[in-house]
Amino acid sequence: MTTGIRSFTFGKDDGVPPPVAPFAHATAAGPTLYVTGQMPTDTTGALVGDDIATQTDQVLRNLLRVTELCGGGIADVVQVRAYLLNWSDYEAFNDAYASWFPQRLPSRTCVGVTGLAVGALVEIDWVCWRSDGWDRDGS
Repeated sequence: MTTGIRSFTFGKDDGVPPPVAPFAHATAAGPTLYVTGQMPTDTTGALVGDDIATQTDQVLRNLLRVTELCGGGIADVVQVRAYLLNWSDYEAFNDAYASWFPQRLPSRTCVGVTGLAVGALVEIDWVCWRSDGWDRDGS
């Protein structure tokens, strides 16, 4: 297990959208992985969908892909933060979100915001934990 701090940055060839600013897709600190907030975009950076359910699914796919590239999976997610542009989307967001965690719900914070990048309705980040750490070499 690596106990230092490592950053991971990926590209569209890895199946994740490119960063829209100067940041890593994820940072590992010992057994904890912090996955940067993802937008509902595809590998070209184009916005996917115009409703909260479609955008939530795309964001979660992006988060899971980054986590997989770091050596983890959905079962490693321990904490989620979600940011909604329209609080009226809360119920539909919850329906889409819950389908991703059929076994165990992680702790979660969900807040309403006044704006998000790329015209998105939702942004989500999460924190993962693995006792054996994160195996992939950082870049």
